[in-house]
Amino acid sequence: MAHPATTALLDFFEFEHLPPHLAKVSEKFHDLAHDVAATLDGPEATVAVRKLLEAKDCAVRAAVSAR
Repeated sequence: MAHPATTALLDFFEFEHLPPHLAKVSEKFHDLAHDVAATLDGPEATVAVRKLLEAKDCAVRAAVSAR
């Protein structure tokens, strides 16, 4: 089981509330973050999920800007 710090970050990967064009971008990061949390553990796993969150936020902002 992943560290609580890692699992706490997973809430920020929810995408169902987003418009479809943004959800499509966000969903890929959601899936990868959940996979990392399920298969890896330790401080570096938490950092990996946090950096995925940062990347997801950038990608969603890029998709917003593209419209």
